[in-house]
Amino acid sequence: FEQRVRKLLPEAQCEYSIEYKIDGVALALIYENGQLVQALTRGDGQFGDDVTHNARTIGGVPLGLTGANVPALLEVRGEAYIANSDFAHLQAEQEKRGETPYANPRNTAAGALKLLDPKLCHARKLRFLAHGIGATEGAGFTTYQDYLTQLRDFGIPPTPNVRIATDIESILQQCQEMMEEVHNLDIEVDGLVIKVNQFDLREQLGNTSKSPRWLIAYKWERYEAVTQVASIEIQVGKTGTLTPVANLEPVQIAGTTVSRASLHNADEVRRLGICVGDWVVVEKAGKIIPHVLRVEEHRRDGTEVPFEFPEACPVCNGPVKQDEGGVYIRCLNIECPAQIRERLVFFASRGAMDIDGMGIKRIEQLIEAGFLRSYADIYRLKDRRDDLIALERMQVRSADKLLAGIEASKERPLWRLLTALNIRHIGTSNARLLADRFGTLDEIMNQSVESLAAVDEIGDVIAQAVVDFFQTPAVRELIEELRGFRLNFGEPVAQSDEAEGNSNQVLAGKSIVVTGTLVQFTRESIQEAIRQHGGKPASSVSKKTDFVVAGEKAGSKLAKAEELGIQVLTEDDFLALIQTSAE
Repeated sequence: FEQRVRKLLPEAQCEYSIEYKIDGVALALIYENGQLVQALTRGDGQFGDDVTHNARTIGGVPLGLTGANVPALLEVRGEAYIANSDFAHLQAEQEKRGETPYANPRNTAAGALKLLDPKLCHARKLRFLAHGIGATEGAGFTTYQDYLTQLRDFGIPPTPNVRIATDIESILQQCQEMMEEVHNLDIEVDGLVIKVNQFDLREQLGNTSKSPRWLIAYKWERYEAVTQVASIEIQVGKTGTLTPVANLEPVQIAGTTVSRASLHNADEVRRLGICVGDWVVVEKAGKIIPHVLRVEEHRRDGTEVPFEFPEACPVCNGPVKQDEGGVYIRCLNIECPAQIRERLVFFASRGAMDIDGMGIKRIEQLIEAGFLRSYADIYRLKDRRDDLIALERMQVRSADKLLAGIEASKERPLWRLLTALNIRHIGTSNARLLADRFGTLDEIMNQSVESLAAVDEIGDVIAQAVVDFFQTPAVRELIEELRGFRLNFGEPVAQSDEAEGNSNQVLAGKSIVVTGTLVQFTRESIQEAIRQHGGKPASSVSKKTDFVVAGEKAGSKLAKAEELGIQVLTEDDFLALIQTSAE
């Protein structure tokens, strides 16, 4: 697919969106002047059923669009579905009434849309998520990402967890991560969909007789097998999360042997009603992730042992507590050995400090030898070279490679350190936002909840988590230790005391939005250029935006910039601006 796009558009800088393929009922909502006038199912592919009377009862289907720039005509395409949690509730109600259970969420949603009485449809708890666009008049969307953002402003929820990639390596990585996270969703999904992000490039690619050339769907097959639960154990993660895991009698599924499957959390254990000794149906979605689908209750013989979630951490025996308003139960002891191991593994991982030579096995060996307990201990290893060489399977070359990898990690950019510190809710994306906004670790540590929450996409919950983390005395002590090892506490890496006068800081403190199709840059390369010259890439135009760099066929973001009186730069203007730093 990616090769075909490059062949057809050799000069284009394509972006791709990756999203979950929701297993629901295709539904098109037609709005005229902001008012819902019709809702159609796909039907046989040519003629759909008019279900407007029922669509008005569906969550996520506003009768009137809100916000500014509402098009005269807008056809929103998406899926009507029933959330897994709602479906479980519906099934329980069916059982209470002694009625036949529903087959599955998709069939139940399809049946509900055909009902004549909207009240009965409403009782099925249908919801709607948008993932496509049909006929429009007066719309200025330039990219799929812009469109989804605008839909949210209109009051229509877009499909969740959409990711953007610019090359095949990034696409494959994002797909793998999304497949691993699929069972955290409260929605039935049966694959992934990759689309070209830019609407003008979609037009150029066009369609075949069967489907668009700008889209590919990867619908994974479900491979199932029946096996028995030998035991259930609890794993403790880097944030203390207690995750139940079923140890299974080995069974072949999709060409591999499956002997373990995550049960995710205590709520999922209760929902399944799973016991040790139960026969269960295990599936692998897309031949990747083993998942317990259901318990074969009719095969029970009375020897099964119910699983009780522990009231204390099974590793350190410390206290545990369920997240307020959440489903996860966590060990509260930050000195828990399991947490220490997982934190160190994550700190050194490729997505965080990227320490060459420090994988899981090596970290376990160093912990067992008594060399590692904290992040700071990693940087003390340079004083233990002889001790390292004396370890089993650690020769001079391996020890020196490890120490070189540790030394190199000191120069990693601030966002990597923020990610590695394992602050709740702070992954790479939010870490970049904070690093770009505040510049140094000290500046971030000194912020209030209000000032952090004011950063686009951060909000109160994440801000509170950051403040709580840095107010912890043990964390403050750790930060000072890392400072002593001269880790990079500022962004960019080479920023010096003369940065204010440094010619490379021509964009210092400026918020810059990029829109349209670029000729001389990829989207990632221009964002990196903005960062290198002290600026902050932003995704949406607001009064806080300083510049908008507009490529060809720029749309709604350009219009908004002109409306707000924000300075608009061409690519040549942008190049001239940053090149002044070299003069």
